[in-house]
Order: sequence, then structure tokens, then C-alpha cells
Amino acid sequence: MKIPNFADIRAAKARISSFVNVTPLLTNNTINNISGAEIHFKCENFQKVGAFKFRGACNAVFSLTEDEACKGVATHSSGNHAQALALAAKMRGIPATIVMPDNSPQVKKDAVAGYGAEIVFCDPTLEARESTLEKVIEDKGHTFIHPYDNYKVICGQGTATLEIMESAHDFDCIIAPVGGGGLLSGTALAAKSIKPGIKVYAAEPEGADDAFRSFAAGKIIPSINPNTICDGLLTSLGQLNFEIIRQYVDEIFTVSDEEIKAAMRLVWERMKIIIEPSSAVPLAIVLKNKELFAEKKIAMIISGGNVDLGKLVF
Repeated sequence: MKIPNFADIRAAKARISSFVNVTPLLTNNTINNISGAEIHFKCENFQKVGAFKFRGACNAVFSLTEDEACKGVATHSSGNHAQALALAAKMRGIPATIVMPDNSPQVKKDAVAGYGAEIVFCDPTLEARESTLEKVIEDKGHTFIHPYDNYKVICGQGTATLEIMESAHDFDCIIAPVGGGGLLSGTALAAKSIKPGIKVYAAEPEGADDAFRSFAAGKIIPSINPNTICDGLLTSLGQLNFEIIRQYVDEIFTVSDEEIKAAMRLVWERMKIIIEPSSAVPLAIVLKNKELFAEKKIAMIISGGNVDLGKLVF
């Protein structure tokens, strides 16, 4: 299994630089005082489509040959990758079909439709997503762009950390949330390539802790009936993602939904920015493990800000 290298991430940055936002790295004195650490938040909630997912989708779409691109693209996603692929396809002028669970947040359904993609709804199970997508690809001949278990997607996600490390090299650790592992694997590759001694940590909800259990077992343990408010972290780890995580990630931590809600609310109230529950998991693990992170300089990726404002979790 070929693993991306740092040159691939640099190439992705060059490929997508004219399409993506260079997102800010923000800090907050109150949160630093509460946590006992110096935290710098990479605000991918300010990325196009409101999430880091646009980086990976954009790199994948603009890496396609002309012959591949004209056939269109398809994927399955609960929301952020769906929006990202829809917009990337629109920017390249090619068709996109998105398989979405019928319980996806309405704000994400509306966004995908707004970017001009065709939506095919399915039951909210991985089996239903995959079988529905298989039929779409068979019928339309689209190229499948996997939400996370995709070489080009991983490289695109790694560009967020490349931006972080280009702004400062003196971070003690970097923390990213983990669902399927696209962001985490790209983060780990970029961070360790630039600074081999940096610690790379993953943050995961207790109710969807397959990455935590897989990391401990040394093999993928699929996510079965996950139960968490973090709708972006419900999927099982991808094979390529897991290989990278095993090699480059130092530790995976878990937190409860109540701890995630508290961290999310703290960011909303103190930083005055909108983040989604999945984005709050990294801060929640720092607040839960203050002794470990005391006086550390931390880079933390806020993965997205797509929230249904009519259904807030707090």
C-alpha cells in the first residue's frame, strides 16, 4: 500500500492554492487560562464550504485527467465532504452525484443542492451508503472520490497542517479530530515530515471510538452503531488512513458528548465563532487531560462550522 509523502502534500498545496482559503490561526487568552496551555486554533470553519473537506475534494477533483473529469464524480457523505465535492466539481465544470443519509443535517443538504450536485438519499447506515453509491456509479459512470480513504484527498487535507507549520515550527503537539481518518492522516504526515519530534494526537467521541480501539488493537475495528452528537465522526477508519495513523500518530484520546458540548460552547462564547460538535473534540481532550497538556504550545484544527442553528446541542 503506497503511502503519500511530503512532496505529495506540497504538490497538493500548489494545485489547490488558487481555490482554497488560507484560514487563520487564532488564539484566545481565556481558553488558554482555562486549559493551562497555549492553544492555536486552525480555523477551517472559515474554509470554503465551512470545513477542511474542501481541501481534499479540490485536490482530488483537479487531479483528474480530462477523460476522467468529463465522466463526473460521485461520493457518499453525511455532509461536509458532500458539500466539498459538489463545489469542487462545480468549479471544474463537471457533474457530481452525492449519496447522503436521509438524516443528514438540513443545512448540509441545502448546501449540496445549492452547489448544483444531484443528491440521492439513503438509509443512515454504511451498508446503505455504499450499496446506493455502487448503483449510482454503475448507472452514471462517475469516478468515486472517497471521503477519506483516497490518496489525493489525504494529501489535500494535509495542506491545512502545512499552512500551520509554515507559520510556526515551535509547536509541541498538534491535535485533530478523527472519524474516517482523512484529516488525521494528512495532518500526521505533514507535521512529522516538517518536525519529526512533534506529537500528533487524535481526538474522538466515546460513542464512536473505533479509531481508539483500532489503534490499540493494531487492526481496524469497524464502527458499529456509533452514538454521538458529532455527525462528522461516525465513519470507520479507511485502510490507507489507518496505515498512516499507525506509523505517525502518537496517541488517540476519547471524550464524552457532554465534554464535547462544554468545549463547543466555550469556543462559541469566548471566541465568538461557530464550530460544529466534531470540531470541539480536540479542545475537549485538552480540557479533560490538563496535566498532560499543561504549558504546551498546541496547534489544534477546528475542522468545520456547519451547524443547524435550529437544532443546537446546548
